[in-house]
Amino acid sequence: MEPLNLETARPWTASERPVWGVGALLNALADTLQARFNPVRVRGEVSGFSRAASGHCYFSLKDAQGQIRCALFRRAAMNQSVDWRDGLLVDVDGRLDVYGPRGDLQLIVESAQVAGQGGLFEEFMRLKAALDAEGCFDPARKRLLPRYPARILVVTSLDAAALRDVVTTLHRRVPHLPVRVFPSPVQGDAAPAALCEALERAYQVHAQSPQRDVLLLVRGGGSLEDLWAFNSPLVVRKVIEAPMPLICGVGHETDFTLADFAADVRAPTPTAAAELCAPPRESQTQSLDALEQLLSHRARRQMDQQAQRIDRLGMRLGRPMERLNREREQLTAWAHRMQATLQRRTDRDAQSLFRWPVAFQAAGQRQLARQRDRLSYMEARLRLLDPRLVLQRGYTLLTDEQGRAVTSVTQLYAGQPVVAQLADGQADLTVKALGT
Repeated sequence: MEPLNLETARPWTASERPVWGVGALLNALADTLQARFNPVRVRGEVSGFSRAASGHCYFSLKDAQGQIRCALFRRAAMNQSVDWRDGLLVDVDGRLDVYGPRGDLQLIVESAQVAGQGGLFEEFMRLKAALDAEGCFDPARKRLLPRYPARILVVTSLDAAALRDVVTTLHRRVPHLPVRVFPSPVQGDAAPAALCEALERAYQVHAQSPQRDVLLLVRGGGSLEDLWAFNSPLVVRKVIEAPMPLICGVGHETDFTLADFAADVRAPTPTAAAELCAPPRESQTQSLDALEQLLSHRARRQMDQQAQRIDRLGMRLGRPMERLNREREQLTAWAHRMQATLQRRTDRDAQSLFRWPVAFQAAGQRQLARQRDRLSYMEARLRLLDPRLVLQRGYTLLTDEQGRAVTSVTQLYAGQPVVAQLADGQADLTVKALGT
């Protein structure tokens, strides 16, 4: 079928009107554009710029009257020195074409040069300078995020894909944390006021029940004008009023808004914002395991030290029978010494017996009484240390087969023969069961 010629074309009559196939019509339109307009030079503001993994670039050129889709293929992109970004005003050379699979009109860009920065970008830079002068972006007022937040507050649109990304990430990493969403439009003329209202509601919730809260202000990517609500001075000033740490995750990694500069932390994407305030569950369980091991180690060390202390005290105290024998031996030695001393004094006084018989007799009786009293006192102390007195009060001395005193159930086992020493004899016993 012949290409369309717009200059010579005349209205078709009903009988002459052809039936076009969709592909044929698109091809005819492409041929007509090629013949009538190409090559073409267009000036416009870059919007929605993206670079695919293949190296091809896609964006729109727009002005006040409209916009047109553009494609910059990798071969041409490699030869360009333009720092492509949204809001940039460029002059591009290329050719108009029709993209068959969708029937879209597009401009295939062959070369480009910067014509100046677009109006939105200029406004962005002007607002940034003004708000910076107010101290809205002062790094000194930015706060650190809590390591383990207690609650996550989210301001975004309920219809935004960003909300689904945030909720999915939080559910995967911190399913135990409560999440509360404060919905607001994130695009359009009414969005700045709505965002400020949603932020204020989040601040009030925090004030009513202060916790270790973190606030996420998020939305997905878009062109500069799509994200413009987050450049509003109203939103920026509201962000810096946040009583809790605030993370701003707006757009893609290459997108920046004035709210990003005002927030405590800027995240490259909404998902990254959720990850920043939600340490993965694995790291938390590892920290708990490490603390458990540390506490267990310290508890065992403390128990070992106390066991050694008890052993040292036990060695200093010794066994009761051994101490009783030592006391008995000491008392016997004192009795021998007293008897020897008394005998020496008796012999010495016997020499003066005939000179002072009465005095000697009186002194001897007094001395003898004192010694008897002392001996009685020592004898009473010795009886007090006699284990048989303890046994008469109902206690029992338990020994094993080797005659060693049993002081703990850890020395016994079921079926073990033992000997119980009572006040009036001993009994052979067998251990039936152990208990604490």
